[in-house]
Amino acid sequence: MNPNRVFFRYGLIIAVVLIAYFLIIRLVGLHENIWLRIVNGAIVAYGLYASIRMRKLLEGDNFNYYKGFTTGIYAGFLATLVFVIFMAVYMYHLDPEFPNSILDSWMKDYNQGPGILLFILTIEGFASSVVLTLAFMQRFKPSWNTKKSVQKA
Repeated sequence: MNPNRVFFRYGLIIAVVLIAYFLIIRLVGLHENIWLRIVNGAIVAYGLYASIRMRKLLEGDNFNYYKGFTTGIYAGFLATLVFVIFMAVYMYHLDPEFPNSILDSWMKDYNQGPGILLFILTIEGFASSVVLTLAFMQRFKPSWNTKKSVQKA
């Protein structure tokens, strides 16, 4: 696998898992429970961790902070965009009442449409991708610590 394309594979995998999770909770009837979105964060976190880890495994000694950071950011942004496109199709064409039921519990007096939900999903996805990538890179970045030598007194 080309190390420069790791983000594409993992970004699509994250998006597919997010879509599958949404459809599963939709089948159960819990899709209007906003607290179940916490699982979305866990899915994205694991996917970003796995993408950076795979990039480090493929690069070996050539791995650096920039390569890991860009892999995490690109994978997260790609997953967010694919998921937001799916949600736009779902909210505008498949279940037009879904945004109203969500907005009634969030913002009662603002009379916003599904666009505000798509905006929130986009900002949330981008922000969590940046924060999670920064956090995971603390684990994966190469150490600059030098090895201590034994000094004689």
